[in-house]
Amino acid sequence: MCGIWGTFGMDGGLTPTCIKCFAAIVHRGPDAWRLEQDSREPQVVLGFQRLAIVDGLHGMQPMKLHCFPRLTLICNGEIYNCKRLREQYNFPYETNCDVEAIIHTYKKFGIADTVTKLDGVFSFCLIDGEARKVYIARDPYGVRPLFKLHDEKKGLMAICSEAKGLMGLKQKASESSSLGQFPPGHFEVWSLLDDGKIKLDYTERYFTPGTPPRFVPYVSTEELAKLNSLYEKTAFLLEAACKKRLMSDRRIGCLLSGGLDSSLITALVVKLAKEHKLPYKIQTFAIGMGDSPDLAAARTVADYLGTEHHEIRFDENDVRQSLDNVIYHLETFDITTIRASLPMYLLSKYIKENTDTTVVFSGEGADEVAQGYIYFRDAPTITAAHEESIRLLSDIYLYDGLRADRTTSAFSLELRVPFLDIQFTHHYLNIEPKLRQPQNGVEKHLLRSSFAKSGLLPDSILWRHKEAFSDGVASVKKSLFTTISEIIAERLPEDDQQFKGLQPTSTESKYYRYVFEKSFSGQHNFTPYYWMPKWVQVSDPSARFIKHYAAT
Repeated sequence: MCGIWGTFGMDGGLTPTCIKCFAAIVHRGPDAWRLEQDSREPQVVLGFQRLAIVDGLHGMQPMKLHCFPRLTLICNGEIYNCKRLREQYNFPYETNCDVEAIIHTYKKFGIADTVTKLDGVFSFCLIDGEARKVYIARDPYGVRPLFKLHDEKKGLMAICSEAKGLMGLKQKASESSSLGQFPPGHFEVWSLLDDGKIKLDYTERYFTPGTPPRFVPYVSTEELAKLNSLYEKTAFLLEAACKKRLMSDRRIGCLLSGGLDSSLITALVVKLAKEHKLPYKIQTFAIGMGDSPDLAAARTVADYLGTEHHEIRFDENDVRQSLDNVIYHLETFDITTIRASLPMYLLSKYIKENTDTTVVFSGEGADEVAQGYIYFRDAPTITAAHEESIRLLSDIYLYDGLRADRTTSAFSLELRVPFLDIQFTHHYLNIEPKLRQPQNGVEKHLLRSSFAKSGLLPDSILWRHKEAFSDGVASVKKSLFTTISEIIAERLPEDDQQFKGLQPTSTESKYYRYVFEKSFSGQHNFTPYYWMPKWVQVSDPSARFIKHYAAT
């Protein structure tokens, strides 16, 4: 996890506004920063905020290589197949930094083939000074963030890992300029013009959820064919997704809620850490209010796995102090995203201030891939359920993916999400749809069954599902919502503020929009719709209002 920033076609070069914008993302890279301008492209300024995870000595960016001196790369990402690419094509790497693979692959194959050959998560900008081209790309599920500002009238384009690093520039741009997220699974080609301005050539989509990887997969077809059952293949591929993500020179830990998703990922990471003889015990982290059942569930898993476990309790005062900051870091006014982000933000704060763990694994993506949301029980057809999985994965970068990145990056942590591995998601989404649906009222039945005979987790943990502690969870959620309501009553102005775009649906959503507008005025496009469960008649996105949720 790092922060990338760049401007193209801007008059005046590195202005005070640029410096202020660049400084707005320092939390993404506290280890080092660099701003660079080349006299051959005087209206191009590149910035990089570094969190050193791999090759602390030679991995600084913007990256240039002796063999390709006119190529310049800034990238926030991890390329898990960097070594395999080197072996496949005899690339003469100059560093041990995984993103170097992007430069070599581009030089050999061009941008269109490069993005499909990368097994990893990334947002990058590559400048080819010789060809006078600029390339922008983002990974298939948008695990790594990227925003783009485009002012066609002024011939200006700018990019940043977070929107807060571009707002100052947006305020000085033309009224017709646009600022928004760069879409996952896409790349763009731009031309640097003779007058220093920049022009968009074209945009191309290279990935849709569920499509097979076009790189040589981590688990070969031959190796996968040796496994006898669908369940064995599913378990093997999820373990492989965790294994490739162990790439780190910094300490690894796991976010552990005690639910199925985080428990499976933690168990796999602990198993692999022992096999790889990592020189430390895996730390796990759980958070809750008061006597939250999540804390008890996570403790049970941690005790079974023998992790160095940390329990964090937060209260009303923590919510009061953090709520507005959470909205600022998230860059959204979506109700569900903000509610779910509060605990994760406070947990990340604890990890940063009290431990040396920098890389954290989590279970994000499982509900989207494996139909884990309670409302999937109400899917009218098998096809509708599958299509909903695809929709959720297509938009995950706007909601759960955004939450996971911003709450951790706010405290300079790098998040890794094995459930969004390309090979794993392709496998899972192409299993017979009926098998992927909830079975007998149990979500992710297929996923649970895949690990039932592995010995990784006992059945008491593996088959525990939401109803097992839903009354306690509902009580904690009610307490959190009560606190939020009290804060809103104190802080929300009485004046009837008018908003453009998506309108607030409650006093709570009105307050979130009010705080959002303070930092991101006019950028209602950041939240295209409120996340809501489907096929159920509810006015609030919380699962506790769905009939299947066994709460009073």
